[in-house]
Amino acid sequence: MEIACLDLEGVLVPEIWINVAERTGIDELRATTRDVPDYNVLMTQRLRLLEENGLGIGQVQDVIDGLGPLEGANEFLDWLRERFQVVILSDTFYEFAQPLMRQLGFPTLFCHRLSIAEDGKLTDYHLRMEDQKREAVVRFRELNFKTIAAGDSYNDTTMLAEADRGILFSPPENVIEEFPQFPVTNNYEELKTAFLQAQEEIRSEG
Repeated sequence: MEIACLDLEGVLVPEIWINVAERTGIDELRATTRDVPDYNVLMTQRLRLLEENGLGIGQVQDVIDGLGPLEGANEFLDWLRERFQVVILSDTFYEFAQPLMRQLGFPTLFCHRLSIAEDGKLTDYHLRMEDQKREAVVRFRELNFKTIAAGDSYNDTTMLAEADRGILFSPPENVIEEFPQFPVTNNYEELKTAFLQAQEEIRSEG
């Protein structure tokens, strides 16, 4: 059975930082990996903005607690689990993701961790490893698994390229233009079709 590797934000749940920006009124926090290819630059900017505005883990978690899966995400995930082994590969943090994972039925999640001071200040972030989405797919291949990956942003493209098949899901135009080699899907029905087609192609290749 093939492994389905999914990004989290923008694929199954809303973009957390965009919602934090809307709640706090800090427009610069709207930037995501759809806009900034370098994740380290993006996270450094986010931590700086939180510190400058006196915001900590409590305020971010308050926003997350009010979020839920995208419409149709749970049904899509249930459909996918019947046909593939499913792993969520995300550049979010365990400290953020727990409430959302509960609503998704606790799928397997590989992501990163935060350092949080006693007063709730977010002091640092710790990547599991550089380019961990791609590296996970590499390791699955070493275990003789075939992989089909789906994501929406710059930080997903190395994962898509490394997988046996990569699929873009509701990506922005700039990502579509820069990565024309990946098929584009815009809703879960299209994504289901793309997964089944990719699975058929992989199996026909032996």
